[in-house]
Amino acid sequence: MPKTDRLFRLLHLIRGLTPPVTAARLAASMEVSERTIYRDIDALRAAGARIEGEAGLGYTMTEDPALPPQTFSQLEIEALVLGLSEVQQRGDTGLADAAADALVKIIATLSERQQRQAAHAINMVHRMHDPSVPPVDMSVLREAAWAEEAVDIVYVDRQMRESARRIFPLGISYLEHTVMVLAWCCLREDFRMFIAAHIRSATRTRQSFRPRRVPLLRDYIARLEARAPYTGPIKPVD
Repeated sequence: MPKTDRLFRLLHLIRGLTPPVTAARLAASMEVSERTIYRDIDALRAAGARIEGEAGLGYTMTEDPALPPQTFSQLEIEALVLGLSEVQQRGDTGLADAAADALVKIIATLSERQQRQAAHAINMVHRMHDPSVPPVDMSVLREAAWAEEAVDIVYVDRQMRESARRIFPLGISYLEHTVMVLAWCCLREDFRMFIAAHIRSATRTRQSFRPRRVPLLRDYIARLEARAPYTGPIKPVD
């Protein structure tokens, strides 16, 4: 791992682990020697990070130069904790991990008083049943939507009929009990909502649909809103 990446990783661990965090724990998490941890902490201190502690006692981050200070009201802190906790509950592994990392970074920018408020937030997310995890790698669909690149999918509809489709992924919608992929279906030449749990495979192509994603998504949302209060797909996937 390049030294710069290692230092960012070390900062993230010191922010997120319960202080004081020992060099042994940091070394085990990063799969490096304790001597490397000591050198890297010296490098972070030289760069302006205020890290208290020493070998044998553990380390605590008191000021982080990598993140600007933030000011939130207590209600805003509650909203951030609640929202990111919901993503951790509902999202796929990649999205859930990103939400956890984002919360650690946000909390690291808060004052000591606000960090205590975040640690003891009264709003929380709990589900009696874990949401179903789509069999498809959702990162493929996310990254294709970001890149405005077509995706070839194998899809099983409600009648258990399997078909191959090329779609333009426009967005991902997290409904109460399922995850839907909003897309333009090249086979039907129309908008469709695909149930993520019914997508058996997804493969990115090199076909770009840039810059069509934004106007397509805008038209799709407008059509959905025109059909309100009906919340089902514009048309069944066929």
